[in-house]
Amino acid sequence: MCVEPAEPPSSRLTRRGVLAASAALAGTAAALGSGASPASAASTAPRRAATAPRAGDLVVDGGTLLDPATGEVTEDAVVVIRDGVVRAAGARGRVEVPGDVRRLDAHGHWVLPGLVDAHIHLNTATEALDAVRKGATSARSGSTNFYQDIAVRELARQAPELAPRLKAAGIFVTPDLGDTVLGDPDLTPLARLKDGVRSAEALRRVVEVNLKRGADVIKTRVNPRAGLAEQDPLEQVYSREQLSVIVAAAKRGGKGVLCHSYSEKGCHDAVLAGIHSLEHGAYVGERTLAEMRRRGTFFTPTLGAIAGMIGSDDPVLDERGRTYLPLLKKAALAAHEMGVPLAAGTDSSGGTVDPIGGEVELMHSAGLSALDAIRTATTGAAKLLGLDGTVGRLARGFAGDVLLVDGDPLADVSVLKKPAGVVRSGLAV
Repeated sequence: MCVEPAEPPSSRLTRRGVLAASAALAGTAAALGSGASPASAASTAPRRAATAPRAGDLVVDGGTLLDPATGEVTEDAVVVIRDGVVRAAGARGRVEVPGDVRRLDAHGHWVLPGLVDAHIHLNTATEALDAVRKGATSARSGSTNFYQDIAVRELARQAPELAPRLKAAGIFVTPDLGDTVLGDPDLTPLARLKDGVRSAEALRRVVEVNLKRGADVIKTRVNPRAGLAEQDPLEQVYSREQLSVIVAAAKRGGKGVLCHSYSEKGCHDAVLAGIHSLEHGAYVGERTLAEMRRRGTFFTPTLGAIAGMIGSDDPVLDERGRTYLPLLKKAALAAHEMGVPLAAGTDSSGGTVDPIGGEVELMHSAGLSALDAIRTATTGAAKLLGLDGTVGRLARGFAGDVLLVDGDPLADVSVLKKPAGVVRSGLAV
């Protein structure tokens, strides 16, 4: 959970070369079929970015269409996608079907919009493609070590069938940056700080470097990781005042903040500091949920990441998972019932990508209806990412991202874990 170690880029990088180097780390050049070495990737990156992105024309023919926004189910439906965008969707006979467009036979399948993973760590092109194949056609990064997520975002724009549409978070704003200070020359002075990234000046520096490198959101923490036995996830590492500095710096750049949180006080301080979304939140309390509802703060509980600790060979992690999961399920249900907006996120990292459908299944097991659980990975997560007019539905003007599943997800949400087919921007994956 929350960023596995990765090899740093070359120490010879200039500031201008950071993005090109992160592309090489993410495997972008190989994914685009350029055959370029990391050195040549740096020299060709501007020209590659200028090429026209791919998008597809496709008719998804037949199948049972589910609209998560309304809950409406349409049998024998047709979805027409042109240039990667839905031009029409509805019952056969009510949709004009072009004769010159390739068809994807969806008979016998349920048809949904591609899902959104609101918290995932994508460090390589392989991971990005795996996420799409497992149903996540859009995503929000939970940060990476060396700006790989920014390169993955650009890969997704140029070759959408290879990566989810991504909101990148850049590097983690955390007290101990470790080798991440090598991610950008402007960060290296922070290595001299005796107490780490804690002063207002240092906190602003990390946020500002992220923004300069093109981060869409800022990721920070108030507690350590639950997935490391040697760390105490209830220890508070940043105060409300420090979190407020991070939020203010992000806001000046027009960006929101997602905050890794576990303890009740930490969650409350983070929400009062003005974060946009609370991540994990095992011990989030009723007073904090009420404040989140008032402020419109999102909750991304990452149930699967906590469930994944159960059965660990490390008894500390096993016990932690068994303790946190029921608390987190209770918190997710309470949030839903109180009107706090929920978003599904797997917190996948370290080379393993979990299907976002598994998180939907856990949301359902927490007490949400099947439709409401699906909404956490469609309309709800889309709103969190600021993409509610683009993804989360298959309606005119929305992205041509499609998920085909073998069975009725309203009766059995587990079918979302193994898509029978995925379409990204009109391109079959």
